[in-house]
Amino acid sequence: MDKSQYLDMFIDESKEHLQAINDNLLLLEKNPSEENIINEIFRSAHTLKGMSATMGFSDLANLTHQMENVLDGIRNEIIMASSELIDMVFESVDYLEAMIQDIADGGNGQKNVTEIVKKLEMLEKGSFEETSTTIEIINQMEITDYDDFEQTVLSQSREQGFNAYYVSISLREDCILKAARVYMVFEVLEQIGEVIKSVPSVEELEEESFDFDFSVTLITKEAESDVKGKVLKVSEIESVSIQELTMEKGKRSSKESNQPQKSVTTEEDVNPSLPVEEKGDTTTSSQIKNGTSSKTIRVNIERLDSLMNLFEELVIDRGRLEQISSELKDNDLTETVEHMSRISSDLQSIILTMRMVPVDHVFNRFPRMVRGLAKELNKMVDLEIVGASTELDRTVIDEIGDPLVHLLRNSIDHGIESCDIRKREGKSEIGKITLKAYHSGNHVFIEVSDDGAGINRQKVMDKAINNGIIHRETAATLTDQEVDELLFSSGFSTAEEISDISGRGVGLDVVKNKIESLGGSVSVFSNPGEGTTFSIQLPLTLSIISAMLVEVQDEIYALPLSSIIETAIIKEEDILSAHNQKVIDFRGSVVPVIDLTEFFQVPVSKEQSEYYSVVVVRKSDKMAALVVNSFIGQQEIVLKSLGNYLTSTFAISGATILGNGEVALIIDCNAFIK
Repeated sequence: MDKSQYLDMFIDESKEHLQAINDNLLLLEKNPSEENIINEIFRSAHTLKGMSATMGFSDLANLTHQMENVLDGIRNEIIMASSELIDMVFESVDYLEAMIQDIADGGNGQKNVTEIVKKLEMLEKGSFEETSTTIEIINQMEITDYDDFEQTVLSQSREQGFNAYYVSISLREDCILKAARVYMVFEVLEQIGEVIKSVPSVEELEEESFDFDFSVTLITKEAESDVKGKVLKVSEIESVSIQELTMEKGKRSSKESNQPQKSVTTEEDVNPSLPVEEKGDTTTSSQIKNGTSSKTIRVNIERLDSLMNLFEELVIDRGRLEQISSELKDNDLTETVEHMSRISSDLQSIILTMRMVPVDHVFNRFPRMVRGLAKELNKMVDLEIVGASTELDRTVIDEIGDPLVHLLRNSIDHGIESCDIRKREGKSEIGKITLKAYHSGNHVFIEVSDDGAGINRQKVMDKAINNGIIHRETAATLTDQEVDELLFSSGFSTAEEISDISGRGVGLDVVKNKIESLGGSVSVFSNPGEGTTFSIQLPLTLSIISAMLVEVQDEIYALPLSSIIETAIIKEEDILSAHNQKVIDFRGSVVPVIDLTEFFQVPVSKEQSEYYSVVVVRKSDKMAALVVNSFIGQQEIVLKSLGNYLTSTFAISGATILGNGEVALIIDCNAFIK
């Protein structure tokens, strides 16, 4: 069977199961005795094991199987769900995630899991020490575990009303033809049921590679006493001992022994491509959360990208048709184009909605990270996530993970104080970090806030002066907000020592650059002793944007509306000079003036009149006034990359194709403001 066609589904579902394990392990640590949480973890691990075995990824299956044994011990209340045990299971999940990622990258998913498997085995044996004694049967034989297929047969047979017996048989020591007697026993058993396993194996029994004892696992509808009686009719049988196998909580019960029992199965196996069902419950965890089953299908993201590209071409043609319609002034054509514009606008809304992904896809990895960092720093931190269902375009989602990691690591390391300091200051020993997302207009805001010590502004100014970022005279004139913004200066840090966990400020210039490259902005607010909040503003999508088209001489440029404060017409005498820089007084603020004709070195074809058309743009709390020749108007444009050869073009973020077929460059307004 060609399994490659199922590979994408396997990778997607494996990642979902691993994320479910991560989430539920965090819940289990807080509620160690909650049976529903334990069952959810076990269900995910069990399904992942079956999927891996089916796809032929043996290392994945082996590690998951051993992890499953430990989880089974927790579920059966044999192992305590301590913090150390959960650390070990988390380590196993890290291995599994690395193997899944290797498969996704085209590898074979192989990884040396010997060490982690041994750790899990030691954990299992150490915890099972007092209860793992093999059931004492007449011949003192050790009972082996069943593989996945045998467990499936046992589970299904129980559901269909069959009895499952472990039959231990001893031959008389004067038996000469042992293989013949074994053959006769098998003949009897196969007349009343089906033998699914023998110990030793059938080959070893045929070769008489055993002493006088052997055992079989039998599925039958016969009663235990009837089975025993029929086997004893075979000559030269010394004794027969029968135990009934049950699937309840993965244990085997015995009517002949009160000694502790060894687990021989873990859970009812199911088709690995389907959700695991347990105890007759056919409702999946997602259905439980939503209250109903959702009618969804999986669509490869490449198909959505192709659909988006085709629609972008449609938007370009729509603009062309609108221009032709305005030129010809034909009523029928105008009505048709207007109708097409309405339909395409609705289609655009649907396509953009299809590409929207909840930020939960990024947020769900942070609780585990926060837990690990807090333990490493010997701090107590509680992460609260608000608005995880807020949606963003997948192109933005893919890029915001690393900036958020920077911000969270800074909050944990130098935002949240140690338990002793917090207690001394009358705070709760448990620090709180809130990760919040919400919509506002055409933007999404993501906030990372903590209730820690806040920003030490004097320390920030001292570091900035020592690093040559600002002069001492300038520092005295800065507002609190301006001091906070120094954290985003390139290479700035207040950390006394370099460590794996960044100090407050390390990487924040990287965060700012990344967010601004996405067309967003980041700001910081802090109250000493109360905490700090970083606020990120992001556009909903990067593919189709609203822009203002302007003329610069004979060239047309596009300015994103998200950067524009307003447009204005000013007189030549309104332009002043300060420190060799042209400026204007804009609503009480001194704003630098940049003539785009000079900046982009556009050939001059029009004489400048006494009036200037300016576009006032903003980046955070800083502004600039861009001088253009005229305003064309607002239009939705398709953002196109400049390609690999023009990646370093300053102040240009891309290009678009206008309705008349001409290319207009899209200006990166953030580049003008330092």
